[in-house]
Formats: sequence, structure tokens, C-alpha cells
Amino acid sequence: MAARTHIQSFFDAKTWTVSYVVTDLGTRQAAIIDPVLDYDFRSGHTDTNAADALLAYVKAEGLTVQWILETHAHADHLSGARYLQAQVGGQIAIGEHIREVQATFKKIYNLERTFLPDGSQFDHLFQDGEVFRIGDVEATALLVPGHTPADMAYQVDGAVFVGDTLFMPDVGTARADFPGGDAHVLYRSIHRLLALPSETRVFVCHDYPPKGREAKWETTVAEQRASNIHVRDGIGEAEFVAMRKARDATLEVPTLILPSIQVNVRAGQLPPADENGIAYLRIPLNAMPRRKQPDAK
Repeated sequence: MAARTHIQSFFDAKTWTVSYVVTDLGTRQAAIIDPVLDYDFRSGHTDTNAADALLAYVKAEGLTVQWILETHAHADHLSGARYLQAQVGGQIAIGEHIREVQATFKKIYNLERTFLPDGSQFDHLFQDGEVFRIGDVEATALLVPGHTPADMAYQVDGAVFVGDTLFMPDVGTARADFPGGDAHVLYRSIHRLLALPSETRVFVCHDYPPKGREAKWETTVAEQRASNIHVRDGIGEAEFVAMRKARDATLEVPTLILPSIQVNVRAGQLPPADENGIAYLRIPLNAMPRRKQPDAK
């Protein structure tokens, strides 16, 4: 059966993030998945170069943006969802368990009283298994927690967008040591994805390629089951959990976790400005674990 959708990828080399535009070829309606807002840690400046590349594509192709989908509240880049919505519309959506993430990080950041951890910052909160449409094409939201409690995958037209749950087979799987993460739960979520038809195209949100390989972001369920270094067929839950816990204990806190999550739990909205008209990001001191090894997944 011929594909009813077109998938266009956008790789942000600064954060190793892949964003996608998924288009229903019949109606020209589209969903944007995991857009990036540029942020320079040293100067505190944001920019829209990455998001503008998506915007230029949407306009050039004459697309109507129906959805801006987040797979989770990312810890490695700021979301460009709110900026893109202001330009082209669309509903910003994420999984309903974002409320748990919001509640956790409201305490860590001591966010303003008016910030409510109820998911109201998003236009739509998906339930597990909820069916929605991109144009006339049916899509399904799948809850795949473990990396965070709120991770979602989006299944559409023979493809699945897995966020950080899986990486390319030679990179492995997401870490599970963030607040609310759980390696046992992650293993079960991954196997929910690996139970999809073997020919299902798998699109990852990040790639951290081994030396000598260019960045890639598309694989298949069959390839993951055959050769994922962390979770290929034959690796049981106990073995996976032991590996994940040992590996996570060596990983550095992501460089942009503190700036990014306080924006991403707001659906990409920057914090409210102070009385001087300037918005500020909060950096909680001595609140996150400190690790020894270089930043990695």
C-alpha cells in the first residue's frame, strides 16, 4: 500500500535533535514533532534558526499545521512549539502524564504560584492509545514511560516516532535516571514498541553517532530487534535494568537540562517577565546529581 504521508526530517547538530514534519499528502495538513528553540547557554540568548527551517518548509509546501506534538518534556533542548504555533497555528499536545513531570519540577525550580501542574499549558493531553488524525490519516498516541513518566510515541501510517525511548541500534536506549524514570518501566515500554510489525519505520528524536558514522535517525522495528546494543532480542529485563543502572551512573547531567525543562513544561513558553520586562530562567543550586563523565545519553 502506498504511503499516505510524507515525513521530512530536520537535524539540529547543536543538540543532536531530530524534528519532523509529517504531512497527509491528500489534505496537506501536517504535524510538527519535537521542534527546537535555539538557546545559547553562555549569553542567555534564544534564537529561532532551527524552528525557522521548519517554518520555511511548511510555507514552501503550502501546509496547514494541525498539531505540534511533543514526545516528552525534553532535557536537552528548549521546545520551539510556542514560537511555531504563533507563526502557523496548530494544537500543542503531549501525554497526560506531563502533570507528574510538572509537579516534580515545580518543586525543584520553586516556580511561581500561578504555574499550575495541571497540563493546562498545552492545548491537548493525550491518553494512552488515543486515536487522532493528521488530516485524514489516523494516528495513535502510545504511552512509553521509563525515560520520564510522560514519554509518548506517535504511530502513523506505518511509522512510529519514539522520542528518546529508543536510539539508533548502535547507540541503544534512553537513560532512566531522571526524576520519575524507571529502567524496568523503560524496558517494558521499549518492548511495546518492538511488538509493532517488523517493517514499522522507527524515527528517533536524537542521534549520538559513534565515531566515523554520520548522524542517522530512521531504522525499523526489525533492525532494532536484531541489533540494538541494549535491548535486542534475547536481552531480558533483569539484564537490561542492570546495564541501564550501571551506565546511567556514569552519565553527566545534560548541559541544557536546567534551562530546558522549565520552558518545556510550559509547552515552550518562556517564563513570565519580571517587572523590568526581562524573563529569567531559574538555576537551582545543588539540587541535581553531579556526575563525573562527559555529557552523554
